[in-house]
Amino acid sequence: MAKEKKRALGRGLSALLSEKNENVNSANDSGAEELVGNILEIAIENIVPNPNQPRTYFDETALNELAQSIKELGVIQPITVRKVGDKFELISGERRYRASQKAGLTHIPAFVRLADDRVMLEMALVENIQREDLDAIEIALTYQRLIDEINLTQEEMSKRVGKNRSTVTNYLRLLKLDPIVQTGIRDGMISMGHGRALISLENLDEQLSVYEKIVSKSLSVRQTEQLIKSLKNPTEKQSEEKVALPNDFKKTINEWTKKLDTKVEIKRNSKGKGKIILNFSSDADFQRIKDLIE
Repeated sequence: MAKEKKRALGRGLSALLSEKNENVNSANDSGAEELVGNILEIAIENIVPNPNQPRTYFDETALNELAQSIKELGVIQPITVRKVGDKFELISGERRYRASQKAGLTHIPAFVRLADDRVMLEMALVENIQREDLDAIEIALTYQRLIDEINLTQEEMSKRVGKNRSTVTNYLRLLKLDPIVQTGIRDGMISMGHGRALISLENLDEQLSVYEKIVSKSLSVRQTEQLIKSLKNPTEKQSEEKVALPNDFKKTINEWTKKLDTKVEIKRNSKGKGKIILNFSSDADFQRIKDLIE
């Protein structure tokens, strides 16, 4: 559906972890600046789970669904690892790591953390946010990293990056969208405004259904919002739809039109609720109709 995703994964593990800097384990080591803030393709066999991972249960059905999504779209949100010697220990993203194994991936995109690199990482992420070529999902992922890895609150982060807190919140909410929709935003198939409208649909199947209509029919953000409103309030939409008037209503319209010498309209929904509209051409005509009725 969405065009093939354009990945920007830096220069890759082989280039960044050359013989010159393969022993980089601390932010103070030479070559550390090349690792911090970059996305690397790391061999899954070189990644080890975090022994202190508090989460021990992973729903098998959800993992299989995520694995299928990864087969189709790849890993949209990179995992985060800590370099420990020649291995990489998981910091966050164990579901993505496990699902990638199920999907048969040999490598997975990852952010690499080093010992004592907090300040360096924060500087790299804040600088990254200022780039003009980032799409909305990339910005959202960077905000999320500042929260997860630097432990910034949304208020602190808004001050660091010079954005209103509401702006930061709106970006972060995009990460709740279905991966296919996120890919659509990254590829320019839909806008951030479309994404914000889709967030209100908690059912992912509905999200995807509306996403397909946005793309196929080139719906504007306003049209998307109206479509979603009709999906969430189907009875309201039905009550507003026009229905054929019974014969006695039509007869009344003809009689009143002749008697009042003006156009008479009756609108009625399927539940019997409606309104009568009497048209007038001027203040004097209004007074004439008023006198006839009284």
